[in-house]
Amino acid sequence: MDLHYGQIVEKVIRRKGYSISEVARFTKVNRRSVYNWFNQKNLKTEIIFRIGISLKHDFSVEFPHLFTGKEFENVIKDFKFSDFEPEPAAEQSENSYWKDKYIDLLEKYSEILIKNAEKNQLKSPEQQGNN
Repeated sequence: MDLHYGQIVEKVIRRKGYSISEVARFTKVNRRSVYNWFNQKNLKTEIIFRIGISLKHDFSVEFPHLFTGKEFENVIKDFKFSDFEPEPAAEQSENSYWKDKYIDLLEKYSEILIKNAEKNQLKSPEQQGNN
């Protein structure tokens, strides 16, 4: 079984609907670090655990060989999530707030472009010419 930890973590994050900016704020790293994590085949268990705690997600489901459900359950139950919650927009600097909004919008736009490109690739060349 050849698992790519970073890709699995990325799928969970995207499936739960979190943006890269949100994950970066929750885990107190920059966005580049989050993207680097996604590219790591053997992502450190400490990082996976940190992401799981910050997203309130039990990664023992995806990684039963690394964690037990009890590890996440106990920590999530006793943890102060206020440390991981993003700052309200009013407390962020205005530039940072709008930059994050813009980046989130660009990420969503990129996802739409990729989906449209994939859909167009499935069409035959004759069908593409008729559009």
